[in-house]
Amino acid sequence: MDVLQVATIVALVVLAIAWYLSYSASRLDRLHAKVEGAVSALDAQLVRRAEATLELATSGDVDPASSLLLADAASEALERHTHQPLSHDPLDGQTFAGREGTETNLTEALRAALTEETVAELRSDVDSAGAQGLSRVEASALRVQLARRFHNDAVREVRRVRAKAVVRAFRLAGHAALPQAVDFDDGLPPAVVD
Repeated sequence: MDVLQVATIVALVVLAIAWYLSYSASRLDRLHAKVEGAVSALDAQLVRRAEATLELATSGDVDPASSLLLADAASEALERHTHQPLSHDPLDGQTFAGREGTETNLTEALRAALTEETVAELRSDVDSAGAQGLSRVEASALRVQLARRFHNDAVREVRRVRAKAVVRAFRLAGHAALPQAVDFDDGLPPAVVD
């Protein structure tokens, strides 16, 4: 082999390595963008769930104690959303701003208020504001579950890629913070689940 052949082989190897690193960095960037989109979608679904719960609480078809419980939990969730929005600072990561407790409280309030008896009573008059509110709560709660799972799957994928030796060695993630999974109780009340 002469010097030109060796130089060509070395150039091809360097080019292949550069392409792989560029591809890996682009993929990681897309995964981080996917997490940002997923956390925004989750935030939007949580707002819809809180609004639907507030609508149900103010429908007049729920007993006063349950109505107060639901309205308080939904208002707290909406207020927390307004005063502690999600962080999209790339150096801070995509954080849920510590809102897990508030969202769990809303889930527990729904579970306590929507007993089998209450749900059956609300569903008995399909044209009532309470039945429509219940339907909206049910649909939004399902979307919250899906959005949280989608977000956590995206976070797992980012963490898996960032754990690779090549990504760490060449610092392909740059200064982006490692995204965190969101964990709160988002289960539907047993009486609502068909």
